[in-house]
Amino acid sequence: MSSRARRVLVWMVLSACLGAAAPASAQIYAIRDENGVLTLSDKPLGAGAQTFAVRGASSPVRATVGATEGVRSSQWDDVIDYRAREQGIRPDLVRAVIQVESAFNPRARSNKGAMGLMQLMPQTARDLGVRNAYDPLENIRGGVLYLRSLLDQFSGSEELALAAYNAGPGAVNKYGGTIPPYRETQDYVSRIRSKSGVGGMRAVIYKITELVDGEAVVRYSNQKPPAGTTYEVVQHRRAVE
Repeated sequence: MSSRARRVLVWMVLSACLGAAAPASAQIYAIRDENGVLTLSDKPLGAGAQTFAVRGASSPVRATVGATEGVRSSQWDDVIDYRAREQGIRPDLVRAVIQVESAFNPRARSNKGAMGLMQLMPQTARDLGVRNAYDPLENIRGGVLYLRSLLDQFSGSEELALAAYNAGPGAVNKYGGTIPPYRETQDYVSRIRSKSGVGGMRAVIYKITELVDGEAVVRYSNQKPPAGTTYEVVQHRRAVE
């Protein structure tokens, strides 16, 4: 794509986001990754990013081109399936979280600093051992681990785990183990429910602890472990709502 064409594309996206002009300006950074996805951000995107001064912006603006709402990418299906099944989570639930969080854009960054496909906050990424949150493989691994921890914390409830993913576990606990009355969080859970069937039939998920080379290793399965195996049920089947 020529330099002129890139500038026209950037201006078209920004014009749609800005609406009426206001007496202010902002710096917008643009970079295209190896997959051809163009990302626009109000924060530096690293080496190779182009900078555009945008007049009429009342506040810093970011828009993304290349992965939009309603478009489900199949590029990460294999890793999503592997990591989801490894942690005993429905792959469709993970896909729905990625769709709502980042629209499958691995370079997505929120105004609060959440990064990548599953929008990991910097401290959460560090806690999960994710060194590069913009690496899709690392991001999905970390995001699925975090979602698993929330499912465990809220007794396998997908709705509460999603609410905690959006608003934080403290907010769910503050409101007595219910979805907080925040419009953003309620909309978030509702959108993912519509995409993944949250609230429908759930399989029984077993958390199995095994000793491997003297160390406790945890895995999840929808198959009941044989007698003598150390396990606990972390998710139950329930009727469709």
